[in-house]
Amino acid sequence: MNARTVSLGGRGKARQAANSSAMDMAARWGFAARGVLYLLIGVLALRIAFGGGEGKQADRGGALAEVAQQPMGSVLLWALGFGLTGMALWRLSEALFGAAGPDGHKTGKRLLSAGRAVFYGFVAYSVLAFAAGDAGSGSGSSDQQSRDITARALEIPGGQWIVGIAGVGIAGAGVWIGTRAALRKYHKHLKLSRMSRREKRFADVTGVAGGVARGVLFAAVGVFVVRAAVAYEPDEAKGLDDTLRSFAGTPVGAWLLGAVAAGLALFGIFSFMMARRRTV
Repeated sequence: MNARTVSLGGRGKARQAANSSAMDMAARWGFAARGVLYLLIGVLALRIAFGGGEGKQADRGGALAEVAQQPMGSVLLWALGFGLTGMALWRLSEALFGAAGPDGHKTGKRLLSAGRAVFYGFVAYSVLAFAAGDAGSGSGSSDQQSRDITARALEIPGGQWIVGIAGVGIAGAGVWIGTRAALRKYHKHLKLSRMSRREKRFADVTGVAGGVARGVLFAAVGVFVVRAAVAYEPDEAKGLDDTLRSFAGTPVGAWLLGAVAAGLALFGIFSFMMARRRTV
């Protein structure tokens, strides 16, 4: 047996592991964990919109704090952390071996999966650290974190350009997310043949409304980052909580915040459907 045969055999086993039932379960657990976080963020933002969210943060930290206050909150936190770890591992397997579907092996798709693996890996780490007792890791204010990162970036050579480009990238990602949701691009990932007509309608209501709201939120975050770069002022950058609250300062006030908040909660519900019906 030569080295090339051993290499191919090892690669085949790795690909089998990536397509295993364990990885399938990890992905579905990950979608469910994502759904819990978005549902809680949406509910917290709704409470803020209509005057009932005093002292609450409508971001990941606020969602984790809410979970921690529930019966068996510690167990739930660990479950969320491991679920998000499963999401990161599944995305990593897509980056290494390609995703499901005819175009899943394209370089662009694999790079996108790699980026998602890094993102969910970071989120999973913060949730697990919080579950282990590091309160500042998972529940810190997203607004303060955003300002701190922006301030450090502005201090390095070319920092203003780096922050500006990052802001444009985040805003562009928001537009991309919202547009794909409005066009129902998620259909190609769902097992539509196994879904009833009612399920399909429910998926479209939650998927479109939730995806557009998520896109609007990310686009707004990106705009604030660009403003921070242009003004050379880290305090202009906002996390999820401050960005959501800024919607209440628009001419339509709390109604816009309420609409986006409801959309985020619907995206959480859509994630639960993805956990059940997505092709992995």
